[in-house]
Amino acid sequence: MNYASTESCASTVGHNRRVTVDRLAEAHPTEAARMVLGSTLIVADVRLRIVEVEAYGGEAEGPWPDPASHSYRGKTPRNAVMFGPAGHLYVYRSYGMHFCMNVSYGPVGTAGGVLLRAGEILDGAETVRARRSRVTRPADFARGPGNLGSATGVTLADNGAPLFAADSPIRLEITESEGWVSGPRVGVSAAADRPWRFWIPESAAVSAYRRSPRAMPVDERMG
Repeated sequence: MNYASTESCASTVGHNRRVTVDRLAEAHPTEAARMVLGSTLIVADVRLRIVEVEAYGGEAEGPWPDPASHSYRGKTPRNAVMFGPAGHLYVYRSYGMHFCMNVSYGPVGTAGGVLLRAGEILDGAETVRARRSRVTRPADFARGPGNLGSATGVTLADNGAPLFAADSPIRLEITESEGWVSGPRVGVSAAADRPWRFWIPESAAVSAYRRSPRAMPVDERMG
């Protein structure tokens, strides 16, 4: 179906506090990432808890320019969802074979996306096991953004899905995490040292940090 430096913190809000799409539409990149962290992603019979995310900003002339973002050079058919309403799924193909998922945030016309990097399977383990048959350790089923896409069966046909619509085939139930750790983003060559990766430290599903050998020096423009 087609659709239009490391720090730690304990959240001051309750673990079960629901976050509305309106808040996501007003969020700064790191605020949006912390909102999505700990949420539940539901794709058919598969439910998983998001335990690792990365924030990505937008175009060069926008409020949070991010040279590592797909939207940095402006709007294209591929990245259009990032410029649309908050709370929609942006799906892209990585290395020609993996599908990765982002949650759009910010006001309409301003690009932003939170990359879903890893998840813990809550329901649908047998479905996931069939999709990831070569994986033996459950913590590795959805560890890494490409593996997360494989575990859920998401494809480019899901690009633009409204994550907060009751009848959407892919839904996100957002509950802010009680605690998180942040650090540099994984594998990007531009703005690699921004502490825009967030994860739940006790989760075994969190991926390993790998700095890109092409990473440029620290970008001090945005923290």
